[in-house]
Amino acid sequence: MTSSPAPAPRLSDLARLRRVRDRIDREYAQPLDVEALARDAHMSAGHLSRQFRLAYGESPYSYLMTRRIERAMALLRIGELSVTEVCFEVGCSSLGTFSTRFSELVGMPPSVYRREAAGAGFEPYPALAPCVAKRVTRPIRNREAPVADRT
Repeated sequence: MTSSPAPAPRLSDLARLRRVRDRIDREYAQPLDVEALARDAHMSAGHLSRQFRLAYGESPYSYLMTRRIERAMALLRIGELSVTEVCFEVGCSSLGTFSTRFSELVGMPPSVYRREAAGAGFEPYPALAPCVAKRVTRPIRNREAPVADRT
């Protein structure tokens, strides 16, 4: 018995998925969960997760955490808040989960990132426009960040 590939999302589902993704982008610091997102999109949580992954290549939760880590990276580069304050500012409720996910996506713990960003005026690409720098410094998804060599 072979499994057939998942059907492509319908146009109406794609519009709903886009609204869910836009909401995550806007409200990343708020407590969001898949059930609430699905309820607001008039879908079941399972259907939303399957269709979101099919359309965007990752689960809604993974997408949300990536948005949170992106914002955390910007706040850590500014250097005015502690790692714990940044964790709560971006909507994470667990410092451990935040640190683990940050390390997976960025390749180093948030405390190391903050220290390196604060040293020697880290804006990594000062000559680039902010929108381009944001794209270049975007965290890597799916645990693909290279492990930093600290020797």
